[in-house]
Parts: sequence; structure tokens; C-alpha cells
Amino acid sequence: MAGMYLHIPFCKRRCLYCDFFSTTQLHRRQEYVDALLQEIAERKEEAGEPIRTIYLGGGTPSQLDSIDIFRILRTIGTDDAEEVTMEVNPADMTKEYLRELRQCGVNRLSIGVQTFKDELLQLIGRRHNGIQAINAVHWAQEAGFDNISIDLMYALPQQTRTLWESDIELALRLGVQHISSYGLMYEEGTQLTRMRDKGELTPVDEDVENEMYDYLCKRLKQAGFEHYEVSNFALPGRAAQHNSNYWNHTPYIGIGAGAHSLIGNVRSWNPDSLDKYIRGILAHSLHRERETLGATDIYNEQIMLGLRTNRGVEEAVISRRYADPALLLEMEKDQLITRTAGRVIATQKGLHVLNRIIEKLMIDE
Repeated sequence: MAGMYLHIPFCKRRCLYCDFFSTTQLHRRQEYVDALLQEIAERKEEAGEPIRTIYLGGGTPSQLDSIDIFRILRTIGTDDAEEVTMEVNPADMTKEYLRELRQCGVNRLSIGVQTFKDELLQLIGRRHNGIQAINAVHWAQEAGFDNISIDLMYALPQQTRTLWESDIELALRLGVQHISSYGLMYEEGTQLTRMRDKGELTPVDEDVENEMYDYLCKRLKQAGFEHYEVSNFALPGRAAQHNSNYWNHTPYIGIGAGAHSLIGNVRSWNPDSLDKYIRGILAHSLHRERETLGATDIYNEQIMLGLRTNRGVEEAVISRRYADPALLLEMEKDQLITRTAGRVIATQKGLHVLNRIIEKLMIDE
């Protein structure tokens, strides 16, 4: 099930916590879309199989007009696509725009809510408010979207457990099919990290952050959601097909500035520069970095990605590559993993220290 990811880097303004490649040069949207269309036309057969999932991420894809979304999807061709996801910002949503997206062929939305609390949204630099987030979900449902994901963030400065729990309850009342939830990360070079370092805000205590995550997992399970990946929860049959491609080492093509591709055992990526990307595409001379994954690289990725999911990793894969069987016994004794039906799966306790588990099982050659 090959996928295609399209990076739309434009933002009206950058969120204070974001370290993804993005730009506020909105006047360059049309020339960027023209370059995207050319790259799509040149590469859409590269995977050697039909494109089944399409994902427009960013940045802020909803900074593009619906006619440009239509041009992009028409160039790809959506006849074989089972899932066409687009990330949207609630501040950009209107009833008309959402109806147009549905008519363009988008059948799944990922709405960047983060929190419904206005004071927290302002603190992290989001453009929308809580009412706009609620309206975005309602209007999407009215437009015919029945596969809606929302992003929620926890461990935000000044966010209490009570505020977090009320965000979860509101999300459940809205009737969405999927929730992606991430603890706030203080990434190097971001405005929020600089504010922390200056003492202008206080991070949430690690124990409180863990309690927030445990409550999230427990409450969504009670509501019928499957916890199918560390940060992702879905109602039955609503797991994100495109994102599952990444975790399952399925081929995908990355289109746009900074986008990555994986075909076979070769990973490649476009430059994360608007100028280099547009000039290179239009001149048919874009330089993509490439690396060929060896057996150890592939094993390490299986560990890194597989243990993030509720399917885990085949124990035989670990046994073939890792020479210390006592390590799994020790982790099992510490209740960090379970071994079920020949697979190694992280427990709830293990999810709190997942990076350490992964590091111990990876091979450094």
C-alpha cells in the first residue's frame, strides 16, 4: 500500500513550539504549488504500485485555496486512493472551504486543535481559539467528513490535570474518530524553549506529565478507542492508514521541500529550502540526498518504529539480530514489555521509558 506525503510549508505565523520546516512567505504559494505539480507528475509512478494513501501535511496545508488542493489531487489521481488526509488549522475553517475540500476528494481531516483552552492556545502561539476548534469539527461533520482526527497536546505550561481531563471529555463529546496526542517537547531553537531557558515559563513536572498520559490512555480505552501507537488512538477501523505505512516500512513518496521518501531500502529527501526546492524542480536539477539502508539500519528501524505500536516487534527478529536474550527477560521481569504470540510489546509502564527500551535493543555498528 504505497503512500504519498506532500509537504505544504506555509504558515501565517509559526507556533512557539514548532521545529518543522515552515515559512511565512505566503506570497510564494502559487510558485510552490506549480513546483509540487511538476514533481508529482515526474515521480508518482516511482513506488511501482498504486498510491493508496495521500497525506497533505505542513506547515499549514489549509493556507492553500481549495482550487490548489484540487489541482494537486487531480495531478496525483485519487481513483486508487483509500485515504486522503489533510491537516487543517481551525482558524482557516469555513463551512464553504470544508465543503470544497470534500468535493476535491479529501476524505479524512487532521484538525490541529491542541487544546480547547484559549489561555493555553495563546501561550503556545496558536492562531485559533476554542470556539473555532469546536466549530471546525462540527462544520467538517456537516460537510460530510466521517473520518476526523484531532491533535491534543498535554504537559503545556500552566495546564493542570483538570484542564487536560476537560479537553479529553470535550473531544469525546464532539464525536471524532481519531485522536493524536503528544506531550509538549521543548525543541532546540524554538521560541518556547528560549522562554523556558529565560525562566518565563515553567515546564510541567515529569510525574504530572506521566499522569496526564496514563489518564489519556485509560479514558480513551473506556470510550472504545484502540491505542494502536504511542501517540495515536482510533475507533475500530479508523486507524490512520498513511501513518501506519511509516511504522510498517511500507513504500512512500515525499513531495515538496524537506519531504522524505522510502522506496525499497533507499531513503531520499528533498532540501528543506523553499528557494532550492522551487529552483531545482523547475530547472529539472533538484538534488536529493540519499542513503541506502543496510540490514542493521532496517533492524534498528523495526525496533524504533515497531515498539511504538500495539503490535510490537516479532521476537524472532530481535533474536536473530540481538545476541543477549537475558535483556528481554530482564525487561519482562521489570514489567516494561510483554511477550505475546511471538511478539514483544511495550507495556503501559514501558511506554514511559520507551526510548530507553529502544536504545537498549538497537545495534550500533
